Amino acid sequence: QVQLVESGGGLVQAGGSLRLSCAAPGRTFSTYSMAWFRQAPGKAREFVAAISGNGVYTNYAAPVKGRFTISRDNAKNTVDLQMNSLKPEDTSVYYCAAPSNRGLLVVRTTRDVTYWGQGTQVTVSS
Repeated sequence: QVQLVESGGGLVQAGGSLRLSCAAPGRTFSTYSMAWFRQAPGKAREFVAAISGNGVYTNYAAPVKGRFTISRDNAKNTVDLQMNSLKPEDTSVYYCAAPSNRGLLVVRTTRDVTYWGQGTQVTVSS
């Protein structure tokens, strides 16, 4: 079983920034893609961003492209999501996610995900 522990959520005004972090202790971290998803009340969980195991490849959902940046530190087994120019519509619970398939270059959908973090709330006020 892989444990994913998120931190860094909170309340911020529109236009502000937050940085989320996810730790995955005890895993062969660098061989797996990692991703962030989000889920707003009454909506389906949606893809936000993903990064390949070596950090070379990234993928972003259209609504966050240019504002969010995903990065990872394989020495520390962490993956971060830097969120800038936040908008009220970014308000959601954000989840760290990981696949069990080490052959997957970059996570793209919920179907790719085996392990989920507990989620961290991000609230953007207008």
